[in-house]
Amino acid sequence: MTDLRRANHKDIAAIARIVHTWISGTEWMTVPHSAEDLEGFIRAAFADREIWVAGLPAAGYMSIDPTEDRIGALYCATPGTGLGKQFIDKAKEGRTYLCLNTHMPNLAAQRFYQREGFIAAHELPPSEDGGPPELRMEWLREGRDA
Repeated sequence: MTDLRRANHKDIAAIARIVHTWISGTEWMTVPHSAEDLEGFIRAAFADREIWVAGLPAAGYMSIDPTEDRIGALYCATPGTGLGKQFIDKAKEGRTYLCLNTHMPNLAAQRFYQREGFIAAHELPPSEDGGPPELRMEWLREGRDA
């Protein structure tokens, strides 16, 4: 079990490297963002997001838009270690609803989110930057009034 902590500006480069490594190693992912581009995107969103990291340097991270209860990113340097579940559990704390988008070709991520109680809500078209179509998934805490 790894301790999660709120990210600070010193974590941004490590976060960007995790995402860039995933993009570079994923055959069907064709979006050509450099690590520097990703750092800029993360830096621009930093103040408006709840960003959690694990490890020093960061070995995984999760970004949440608290105004929409939307997980905007969840990446782990070494999938399958239980770190993703820790991040999801952290996101669920104090919330009754969460949503996220996952890439349609990423079946492993979809299975993971389903195990964590998320259900497929609807499909989204490919992004303007050439990314693959996505699947919106949602989670509702049991017993929540609809």
